[in-house]
Amino acid sequence: MSNMDFSLILKHMDILLLGTKLTIIMTIGAITIGVILGTLLGLMRVSRSGILKGIAAVYLQIFRGTPMLLQICFLYFAIPSLTSALGMPFSWSNPLLPDAALAGIIALGLNSGAYIAEIIRSGIQGVDIGQTEAARALGLNHTQTMQLIILPQAFRRVIPPLCNEFIVLLKDTSLVSAIGAKELMYQARAMGAKYYEYFVFMIGAAVVYFCLTFIFTRIANYIERRLAVSD
Repeated sequence: MSNMDFSLILKHMDILLLGTKLTIIMTIGAITIGVILGTLLGLMRVSRSGILKGIAAVYLQIFRGTPMLLQICFLYFAIPSLTSALGMPFSWSNPLLPDAALAGIIALGLNSGAYIAEIIRSGIQGVDIGQTEAARALGLNHTQTMQLIILPQAFRRVIPPLCNEFIVLLKDTSLVSAIGAKELMYQARAMGAKYYEYFVFMIGAAVVYFCLTFIFTRIANYIERRLAVSD
């Protein structure tokens, strides 16, 4: 019977830290993709074009209506299989990141973009309509009004929920272990299997996740307070 040797966590802390490093890299990469894509989709959602609205609506429905784990596995396994069947072989191999990590970043970013799009849309629509009317009275067209008046105020409003999305993504990176990305959860499972001490290493991973989310939550709260004061 296991004695629950917690000293194993300290003994293999370097491996857990390597996993933690990849977890943070994946989170930053995914939120970057998510913000860029989400901003574009959010603008499409409030555009005057029915076609753009329709495209954005379909995208959001697909990525918000299917499990993230399915999206990760589809991107990593199904896309190379499909491209190979079409005679256009594709591989996730690259010189910068492990294959699974790159696929995970893109999958997480595509999923996050769907949620950030709604954050951006609500931020834009939350700006008082009087701002638009005033801009029109000054002779600004729709594009100028959006760029100079609406978006700066909207982004100010959405910073707190974007910080929360970052924290959610940090935890969701654990799903990428399913395709072999050697992030924190993967390393904890691997060490648990090696020593038959799953409980010990799962606790270790949980503590690291808790510390990371605690730190980023405090940063998000600080940003939110600063924005409230400046308002």
